Amino acid sequence: MTATTPPTPTSPRAWTMLALGVGAQAAGTLVVTAPALLIPSLHADGTPLPVAGLLAAAPTFGMVLTLIAWGAITDRIGERVVIAGGLALTTIAAVGAWAAAGDPVLLGLAFLAGGMTSASTNAASGRVVVGWFPKERRGLAMGIRQMSQPLGVTLAALTVPQLAEASSIRAALVLPVVLCAVLAACCAVGITDPPRPACAAVATVPANPYRSDGFLWRVHAVSVLLVVPQFTLSTYGLVWLVGLGWSTPAAGLLVGASQFVGAVGRILVGVWSDRVGSRVGPLRVVAVGAAAVMGLLALVDVTHLAAGAVFLVIATSVTVADNGLAYTSVAEAAGPYWSGRALGAQNTGQFIAASAVGPGVGALVTTVGFAASFGIVAVLPLLALPLVPRVDRSSD
Repeated sequence: MTATTPPTPTSPRAWTMLALGVGAQAAGTLVVTAPALLIPSLHADGTPLPVAGLLAAAPTFGMVLTLIAWGAITDRIGERVVIAGGLALTTIAAVGAWAAAGDPVLLGLAFLAGGMTSASTNAASGRVVVGWFPKERRGLAMGIRQMSQPLGVTLAALTVPQLAEASSIRAALVLPVVLCAVLAACCAVGITDPPRPACAAVATVPANPYRSDGFLWRVHAVSVLLVVPQFTLSTYGLVWLVGLGWSTPAAGLLVGASQFVGAVGRILVGVWSDRVGSRVGPLRVVAVGAAAVMGLLALVDVTHLAAGAVFLVIATSVTVADNGLAYTSVAEAAGPYWSGRALGAQNTGQFIAASAVGPGVGALVTTVGFAASFGIVAVLPLLALPLVPRVDRSSD
């Protein structure tokens, strides 16, 4: 790659790269999220809740297996090939899930493969944003990029439960197949790898940022703890609402709406971090908020408040707000030659925790109920607070 100056944040090319990055990860997120939204249908067909939760966790476990590898490949060969090629493989995995519907073992393997391949979009699409936008606009840009996950969840929530209930699991898996195929083609044609300094222009080989201090390790640990409330709500929010008397289609619509509100919230938090010139300061505030809203949901479940749906929307919005902050912080601290691996490690830790949420929280809910489960989950953001670094670190 040649040493060039990144375009201004209003450059059409920069915004095109951002749009494609958002679309790519939204498509991957749709594949990863769909199994969780099939839990009511699987459970109604006689699948025990912990087993259905295990199927829902299969894609995130698959991502854990490959995230760092995809990041290392991205550092070596660039973003375009990784994103487009990964989505093409995800399309094949989604077709496999469609064909395997009805066989829990094969379906679980297909979900696992979908997670392994869709992980390509995580680190690579984040690098696209960091590479094309300057530091003073990365909070906004990464906030928009981080909309991809809640947008993917929203799309899944609006389609998967309704199609599964009205028709079949296979019908619910058609959209993931089509969307991944279309985005793979668009990214292959439209993505340009971001400019970065040529290796010859660097005085020394960039040092391993993990050996300089504990900054990256601390941000990774914070994100692991904060991702549990987020995945608890995205995995079991639908089940909780159905237990409160909501129909599955109506609950799916509400879960989708809450994810959309959360997507907008990520942009606002990103702009906030740009204006205050810090990622870790707002991250600390979000951690406090996550503990508060999970505790509030526990209270709502105990008291059966009529406005429980409103509190779910608020809780979902708060618990997804940390992702963009931590992601941007990791990318800035790691630098252009380590960000792929660092972002892969960031997501690996998160998805290890997320993989445990499906069966773990499912077993917890079965044993002690939703109120106690929400209360236990509320403790984790409080444990994250002392781990948040006091000051930011950047390689710029």
